[in-house]
Amino acid sequence: MKKRKSEGGASWMDTYGDMVTLLLCFFVLLYSMSTIDQQKWVQLVQSFNPDATHEVTENSGNNGQLADPTTPVDGEQSDSSLTQAQIVASIEQLYQDLKSYVAQQGAAENISVTKGDGYVFISFNDAVFFDGDSYVLRQDGKEVLEDVGMIVGKASLAIDELRVLGHTAQGDPGKPNNPTVDRFLSSDRAAVVLIYLQEMDILDPARMISMGYGQFRPVADNATREGRAKNRRVELIVTGKDLTSTLGDQIEQYYTERGTTPPVSAEVQGDVSAAE
Repeated sequence: MKKRKSEGGASWMDTYGDMVTLLLCFFVLLYSMSTIDQQKWVQLVQSFNPDATHEVTENSGNNGQLADPTTPVDGEQSDSSLTQAQIVASIEQLYQDLKSYVAQQGAAENISVTKGDGYVFISFNDAVFFDGDSYVLRQDGKEVLEDVGMIVGKASLAIDELRVLGHTAQGDPGKPNNPTVDRFLSSDRAAVVLIYLQEMDILDPARMISMGYGQFRPVADNATREGRAKNRRVELIVTGKDLTSTLGDQIEQYYTERGTTPPVSAEVQGDVSAAE
């Protein structure tokens, strides 16, 4: 008579094999999650929230997660990750911040802020920054520039160009100014304002330009003292980037075509050497 085999539970090898299989599946799952496919991530998010309108940015610094356009831009975020909507919103915020500053300071008589399509225009009469026939910045003018510069700096990633324009008035309504004095005074005033802003390190210096127009773009009648005071002025034009333009970011395009990179700020360069 044959001996009957025991009908006990499953062999310990079965349990061990199941455990190894589960561990293998676990590590495969971890590996598959190490890199997120952006398109699949968007599809997943939209499956839970069909109304989601966020955009995925390749260089957002958060492993391909969705970027919220309303989230403030981090200082180390690449400007290439900004959308046109973010740029427009940033320039609009710049305009609103400048308007609020002028109102709070009660400086509407000396500082005007307007905006156009993609830019903000700021005009200062000469009493804000300079004494008559001088291009030396007044102390109270420096304080105004520091405040305005800090506001502009908040929108730095959205700015394509900051242009400083210097103007003079025709001192004698019947006789044009001396061309040498006129041109140098307007250019020097613009340059002094730009240099002060550049030393604040609020924007890439490659995006900052100063120009002197002399007496030739008046906004009032030089025959009156009030008119001449309005003509002696410094203006700032802050232009936002236009990603929809065929030119795109003109500064980046300029250096890309030449195989170089834009100059770094003074903070990175260290001591500034003498110009050549």
